[in-house]
Amino acid sequence: MATQILYSTTATANGGRDGRSRTEDGALDVTLAVPKEMGGNGAGNNPEQLFAAGYAACFLGAMKFAASQNKDLPRVGADATVSATVSIGPRADKGFGLKVALSVSLPGVERAAAEALVAEADTICPYSHATRGNITVDISVA
Repeated sequence: MATQILYSTTATANGGRDGRSRTEDGALDVTLAVPKEMGGNGAGNNPEQLFAAGYAACFLGAMKFAASQNKDLPRVGADATVSATVSIGPRADKGFGLKVALSVSLPGVERAAAEALVAEADTICPYSHATRGNITVDISVA
């Protein structure tokens, strides 16, 4: 299915995992560093942190959108959170792979209703679309 593009942005990186990444408008400008766990100095952000932040925010946005489109789903309160844990490690064949764990907290929402909302958000979130079938993504409702 074709995607009707509503927004595009460009970020340019130099230096790889030990460098910088900056959006074309300058709103995001980060120093990148390999994490200590992977042999670096950890004196900056890394792509996994950026991916985790983006996925968590996008998934929470998808939850809000789903609730706004379906009155049978619970509302998403201001105290709702999504935490994304992005893990990286070597693959058996070659290169590296990612794994994601999303933890959703919807205080005051009954578990079954929260799970229904999360399931619907997973069908809406573009990060979920992009990762589905490519990496393991585990989603839990806290």
